[in-house]
Amino acid sequence: MANKTYADASSALEGLLFDGMTIAAGGFGLCGIPENLIAAIRDSGVKDLTIYSNNAGVDDFGLGLLLETRQVKKMVSSYVGENAEFMRQYLSGELELEFNPQGTLAERMRAGGAGIPGFYTKTGVGTLIAEGKEHKEFDGETYILERGIVADLSIVKAWKGDTQGSLVYRKTARNFNPLAASCGKVTVAEVEELVNVGELEPDSIHTPGVYVQRLLKGDHEKRIEKRTIREA
Repeated sequence: MANKTYADASSALEGLLFDGMTIAAGGFGLCGIPENLIAAIRDSGVKDLTIYSNNAGVDDFGLGLLLETRQVKKMVSSYVGENAEFMRQYLSGELELEFNPQGTLAERMRAGGAGIPGFYTKTGVGTLIAEGKEHKEFDGETYILERGIVADLSIVKAWKGDTQGSLVYRKTARNFNPLAASCGKVTVAEVEELVNVGELEPDSIHTPGVYVQRLLKGDHEKRIEKRTIREA
């Protein structure tokens, strides 16, 4: 069995990046984001990126790093809060934005990974989301057609991974990661803990190694997005 591990994020991305590419990124807010891979993409200088992600991190962390360096041409996202630069670029016309309802974005990734080119949903009917999309009636209800996502590259972050690329996510860090991992032509994962094949309980694996082409063990900052404490 081939070992899919790489020494660091830069080497794991070698030969995969090009201007104008599409990237699906796992994570929700700052939870479960592939921060090492994002930093390596920034350092590569690749530009005109289209990124599929629930949101874009914060101003100085996560995908916000790529917005800061103007490497992103378009975001396909559910939420743009917590990032003032995201808002500024969008309102000034510097950044394209395609809003997707959160469940629709998740299903678009899942569908792309499952080889499903499109699906119909009621979500967004009668709103701006539906403009320009095919409408179809089922049982007296109107639905709109949404396309599955197949990205040039998927980047995800897991708790544990084995050398064959099987991944286990921890608690809420599971979020968009399994969906993003499935919909990339190439998927690169970073993990907190790297183990040998056979050390993961088979029933606990969330992403089978067949979906993952490369992985690395990363160092993770694990920021708290909004720290809430009570008074002493």
